Amino acid sequence: MTFDFETLPARRGTGSSKWDAMLSDDPTVGEDIVPLSVADMEFVTPQPIKDALHRLIDSTSLGYTDPTDAFFDAVISWQQRRHGWTPKREWIVTSPGVVPALYTAVRGLTEPGDGVIIQPPVYYPFTMAVERTGRTVLRNPLIKTDDGYRIDFEGLERLANSGSAKAIILCSPHNPVGRVWTEEELGRLLAICSDVGLYILCDEIHNDLIMPGYTHRTLLSLATEEQAERILVCTSCSKTFSLAGTQGSTIFIPGEEMRSRYEAAHQSQGLFQLNAFAYAALTAAYNECEDWLDELIDVLARNYSLLVERLHGRLGGLRVLKLEGTYLPWVDFGAWGMDAELRERFLHHEARLYLDSGKMFGDEGADYERFNIACPTWVLEAALDRLEAAYGSPAFEAARNGEVQS
Repeated sequence: MTFDFETLPARRGTGSSKWDAMLSDDPTVGEDIVPLSVADMEFVTPQPIKDALHRLIDSTSLGYTDPTDAFFDAVISWQQRRHGWTPKREWIVTSPGVVPALYTAVRGLTEPGDGVIIQPPVYYPFTMAVERTGRTVLRNPLIKTDDGYRIDFEGLERLANSGSAKAIILCSPHNPVGRVWTEEELGRLLAICSDVGLYILCDEIHNDLIMPGYTHRTLLSLATEEQAERILVCTSCSKTFSLAGTQGSTIFIPGEEMRSRYEAAHQSQGLFQLNAFAYAALTAAYNECEDWLDELIDVLARNYSLLVERLHGRLGGLRVLKLEGTYLPWVDFGAWGMDAELRERFLHHEARLYLDSGKMFGDEGADYERFNIACPTWVLEAALDRLEAAYGSPAFEAARNGEVQS
């Protein structure tokens, strides 16, 4: 192994959202317990990124900063090398994050009361971005199959032609179910949406985190010039290199009118430049850390195989769904027969296992837990040991019988 994927960063007491949530639930949780919840990584930051940030601090002041030619070149080159398409520079706008970008897009491209389609179980800020801007959530749940999920195209077509839908928020790759949509699936979705003129707000934040054997295609690489006029694609290095704290995302908007409306909504919120660290971190990540990412994917694939080996078909019939993309395996705990609240209490207090409850992603996820396997393998092994030891305990049986333990 060329890079360090074994050292656990010191995050306790640093304000980490993931760690603080665990400690809020149980301030006495042991020093050896690592949360496997919120989607950032428990790996040390790649050295070229740290070097770039040190150079920034050492060489200049931290005043207002605009994107440079080097920044745009890094963004475009990354898409060419990793995803096989070439965006134009004028399509690129920046945002502090993908979630703020989705809020901005919903505000700028739809009106209060308009319908926006989502496909649950799905990343919960999609619902928030619709409801908190006064729009209407139109739910088109994914269809559960024997080995994963598929899009309900018949349901999508009905909603798209209902007259109330103005946009769809697409998760590609899909969080939390781990699907990497095929060209055929994306092409069919494009056709349905373009036939009625829906805006497509596409969250591709996990586009670099693709498991071996699968290929992600950005939606814009498949769209016609006319279709692209109503498509917005959100990307970021925040998941790829665990840089969410630098708050920098790149949004691709080919349509001039769509881009103008988005930027007006963005600026109406008092948002302009990114922070200076975001530009430096992204540029270094895309220009100097590709080998690190390749090795990371090998580590994630190994961790996923370990999870399948330890859990699938075991511990009362748990099911680990196929992971095509993201580092967030979706695990079916339905065989335990516990409601989501009791299951969380048991996992936290008996197994010392902090995951993301599937209920967060919609009622369709109530039987599931989302694991974050972007951590040293030894951390995952220890977590699975604790789960195995807690399974079948008196506390487990009590929870399965609907009893709350003190």
